[in-house]
Amino acid sequence: MRRISLDGIFVPHVTPFTREGELDEEALRTCVRFWVEGGVSGLVPCGSNGEAPYLSRQERRKVIETVMDEADGKVPVVAGTGSMSTRETIMFTKDAKDLGVDAALVVTPFYFKFSSREIYEHYRALLEAVDIPIVLYNVPKFTGFSLEPTVVSQLVAEYENVVGVKDSSGSIGTITEIIRLVGDKISVLAGAADLTLPTLMLGGRGAVIAVANVFPKMCSSLYEAFKRGDYEEAGKLQRRVSYVNEVLIKRHNQLSAIKEALKLRGLPGGYPRRPALPLESEERKDIENMLRVMLKPS
Repeated sequence: MRRISLDGIFVPHVTPFTREGELDEEALRTCVRFWVEGGVSGLVPCGSNGEAPYLSRQERRKVIETVMDEADGKVPVVAGTGSMSTRETIMFTKDAKDLGVDAALVVTPFYFKFSSREIYEHYRALLEAVDIPIVLYNVPKFTGFSLEPTVVSQLVAEYENVVGVKDSSGSIGTITEIIRLVGDKISVLAGAADLTLPTLMLGGRGAVIAVANVFPKMCSSLYEAFKRGDYEEAGKLQRRVSYVNEVLIKRHNQLSAIKEALKLRGLPGGYPRRPALPLESEERKDIENMLRVMLKPS
């Protein structure tokens, strides 16, 4: 198995759809160029922001294939392959491996609430079935429960293909405990944008954050400032990132808000797939106001 080092800012990017709900491949290619030129360390297709639960197997393959082709080796591609069942998760992960991705981001099963034993067995089955670097993904706001740090630690101890964990719990305590247990062995990545700098300060390796869809350069600059020891600049950028996160992710349907913000920046983010709907006028004004603040010359 090829090892991979996951450091920096990764963009868990949107999947542009047409008004009719079809995949817009050319729009996706345009956005990939924007993200790569913005300095992100890697691309994450078919994650939460990519509306993966709404994608068929064929669509997932097409999205990953398109991103791989457009990225052309400039940055790693970490494809989301998680699903509700172990069987489907293994199938999607094998598909991603066949397409040549650098790693797979695998969310915990969702819809039903599972015990830690069941979650461990789910990942164990995947890790034994597919020889590819795996990033565990904890996002309790979508799944309804949290991946326990002890389960992460157990999997890391037993399987060398666990190379990272994205924690989107929003809990600095959870991230701290994960870093304490496995931070010297794998990449611990913040999944909540307002915890990017705190995670780095605690020993994490970076972040996989939705804000990077709209402001890739700002997010990558935060990481770069931290790496060169300019903590004053890193703090300034973290405050800006947190403000964008508050507007895009916490106030509105993030799928629709990110795509609206991309559109307002002149990029083809496309439409969300139903049941998500485009923002209404007052919501769009909130996004416009945020962009006006963020894009104002300093």
